Amino acid sequence: MEDAGQVLEGSQKWIDQGFKFITEFGPKVIGAILIYIVGSWVIKKIMKVLKKVMTKNNYDESLQKFLINLSSWALKIFLIITVISTLGIETTSLAAVIAAAGLAIGLALQGSLSNFAGGVLLIIFKPYKIGDVIEAQGTLGVVKEIEIFTTKLVTPDNKLAIVPNGAMANGNIINYTAEGKMRVDLTIGVGYGEDIKQAKEVLLNVLESNPKVLKDPAPSVNVSELADSSVNFAVRPYASPTDYWDVYFETLENCKIALDKAGIEIPYPHSVEIHKDA
Repeated sequence: MEDAGQVLEGSQKWIDQGFKFITEFGPKVIGAILIYIVGSWVIKKIMKVLKKVMTKNNYDESLQKFLINLSSWALKIFLIITVISTLGIETTSLAAVIAAAGLAIGLALQGSLSNFAGGVLLIIFKPYKIGDVIEAQGTLGVVKEIEIFTTKLVTPDNKLAIVPNGAMANGNIINYTAEGKMRVDLTIGVGYGEDIKQAKEVLLNVLESNPKVLKDPAPSVNVSELADSSVNFAVRPYASPTDYWDVYFETLENCKIALDKAGIEIPYPHSVEIHKDA
């Protein structure tokens, strides 16, 4: 009986301690959960309002995404600190721990901080924006997204390239869209026996008849080289960045068709074999 009494006494002790724990910390836990749920909902609403305000005031799309991402992270960190404070954890000591951890993480992630700084510089100076055709860090593509740490490019073969902003901000960038027009460089060769003026006229007519070729600057066709087996013309139409590849491929095809129709030969390399009698 004594053993049973001791067991009951011990069980009652654990029950009392559990009830005390629930009484003391239960409201704090429930409050922290409610604060997190409500805070997350409020953050989403704030982000929607912020996006609407930026869109209404014609903010640059790249700047919109950057500021929204930055604001979202800042509000989420503030929410987490508030939840921790609600649980009764001292935020002053927590701040000291976060500061020490931040220093250690900063030293370990110098590259990421460099990318963050690069992202800020790209947003401020705007060497390119979403939709621009650029070439940087050995990659050519259309800017899909400018994030805090990286820039996403879609290459001509529809691959997604992710380039660190630190490298983008400190490297060479060629923006093909900035001036609103791009020159298409092609070389077309004709035989030495053909009429050069006629060939030039045929090629120029191909460029002028293509509606995607810009009138200003005017397209040009000029003799660029007297090669081994052909007279080469530098064919130079201008196009908008979105029409670049269409103009490139259409010009090649239409020049071949037009030259064939005019009876002008497009030569191919010849070789001569010399056989010596024994």
